[in-house]
Amino acid sequence: MNKETTPILSVCVYCGSQPGRDDAHIQAGRTLGKSIADHGLRLVYGGGTRGIMGAVASGVLSSGGHVTGIIPEFLMDKEATRHSLGQLNELIVTADMHERKHKMFERADAFVALPGGIGTLEEIVEIMTWAQLGRHRKPMVFGNVNGFWDPMLELIDHMRDQGFVHTAHLVQPLVIDRAEDIVPGILASVRANGRGGEAEIISRL
Repeated sequence: MNKETTPILSVCVYCGSQPGRDDAHIQAGRTLGKSIADHGLRLVYGGGTRGIMGAVASGVLSSGGHVTGIIPEFLMDKEATRHSLGQLNELIVTADMHERKHKMFERADAFVALPGGIGTLEEIVEIMTWAQLGRHRKPMVFGNVNGFWDPMLELIDHMRDQGFVHTAHLVQPLVIDRAEDIVPGILASVRANGRGGEAEIISRL
């Protein structure tokens, strides 16, 4: 799809800086990265060059796509190497995690959570929280590779059933099992529902 014909220009991917124990997770990262590039979109991500993060970025770059990495200075030698960071099209080094998340939100038109740990969970939940507060309508996706996010999705359903997810109609992330279906799913959702957001939201939260 030509990027001039879609309102989605960039996709932010949250995922693990470690490979995890299931080889399917790394493969999903590479597949999603290739799909992002093949659809003429840009990747915005946390800048890591290891684990699933590195697989997504590699998938984009190997298919001729554009990668923007946003990483706090204190993580540069933990989640990446300075040499590998030099391979990215754009590298933004931030002072802290708050600034990193601010810039990732500003530059992204959609958000995808692939398998990851506590940091990945915190990032996608924060984006869902802002959606619940009516601060954006950007698509949100759980890349549910091999059912990785099933426990999280069950918890969300439980919270909703117990009456704790108010304005639940604003918190409707897509759940997509196959990495190759994620970008087409985002684009189809936007065509059906539109999207919107406030770039200044993080400065007010």
